[in-house]
Parts: sequence; C-alpha cells; structure tokens
Amino acid sequence: YEDFIQGYRPDSNGDNLKFSLKDGVFYRFCQRAIRNSDKKYVFIIDEINRGNLSKIFGELMMLVEHDKRGVKYAIPLTYSKEGDEPFYIPENLFLIGMMNTADRSLAMVDYALRRRFRFIEIEPGFQSEEFRKFLIEKHATGALADKIIARMSRLNEEIQSDAKNLGRGYRIGHSFFCPPEGVQPDDDWYTRVIENEILPLLEEYWFDNLDKVEQQKESLL
Repeated sequence: YEDFIQGYRPDSNGDNLKFSLKDGVFYRFCQRAIRNSDKKYVFIIDEINRGNLSKIFGELMMLVEHDKRGVKYAIPLTYSKEGDEPFYIPENLFLIGMMNTADRSLAMVDYALRRRFRFIEIEPGFQSEEFRKFLIEKHATGALADKIIARMSRLNEEIQSDAKNLGRGYRIGHSFFCPPEGVQPDDDWYTRVIENEILPLLEEYWFDNLDKVEQQKESLL
C-alpha cells in the first residue's frame, strides 16, 4: 500500500533521517489522469495475482469498481490529514491486470477483487496471421515460420487434451518465439528455444511421464 498508494518513507537530509509522506505510483498516475480528463489513461499491473491485493489496494477496493469512479465517490486515504483533499479514481482511468491462469498462485486472487474485473482469455497466437507475418518481418524463412506454427500447435493440442493434469490453461504461448532485436530467427535459434525453454517446461508438465517428454522432443525437433 505504501508503495502503491501512499505512505511514510525514509527521507534522508544530511545526517538527519526522518520519514515523510510520499505518494505511490498509482496515486501519482491517478492525479495525472485527473489533470488530463480529456485523455484515456491505462494502468497495467502485470502478474496481478502475485501480491496481497486487499492490502495493496486498501480502501481503494471500492473505488476500483467501474461505477464508483469520479469525485462524488472521493474518500479520505489512510494517511490523510484534516483538510487534505479526498482521493478518487477518475472515470478516464482504466485498470488492466494480467495473470497466467496456469499459475498456482491464482487462488490468491480473492473474490472481492474478481468481481471488479472482467476476464478476457488471451489465446496462444500461433494460428494467427499476424504471428506468421511478425516472424517473416524478423527475417525468418517461410519454412521456419510454418514449422513453428505447425509443431507448437500440435504440442498445444496435446497439452489441452491432457485434461487430468494440464488442460487449455497450460498451453504454451507464442512469446517464446518472438526473437529480440539482433537475433536472427533461423533453425539454430529454433533449436535453442526448444531445448532451453520449451523442453524444461515440458519436463515440469510431465515430470512423471518422461517417455511423453521424449516423444514431444522428437516431434518438435
């Protein structure tokens, strides 16, 4: 809460160490959105399920709701002093929280916060034309792009069909195959991604069935 909204932080001034009230990153972002009400502001929280959200948001849990925005719902903050302006989340601010649904810590997201968000599932992009176009623009050959799409799509079908242990939430995303600047996407690069990133993941998925891992390795390589 102290880093996200507002709190007392150490403030060193020469030999004197004191604590002063400082605004957190979300508080400052809200104030910026308030000053520019004609623009839309989007605040993205990656891995939102990693934190104790009730403590991080504190009294703002109510203000996160889409129908509790604006100055008429302004409330005093935990560290507010008498005479301080109450705080509110402006209507032009949008919150996006991202999480991996296969992550075991998903259970930490309490129901009070769940009902304040709409949930949109993002599919692996191997089958999209945009992904193939992206690889070609990165100077991958058409044959390599087709190999990645076909083999990873088959692997994801296998993962999804294992409903007992895995399922659709454990499918592998296309970000593994988005080469950074300066990396040439060729067959050697593909092999490195499979051996160093995909196979270790499959070994965790099927730790009790190494024959299946070996089978998938042969299929991928």
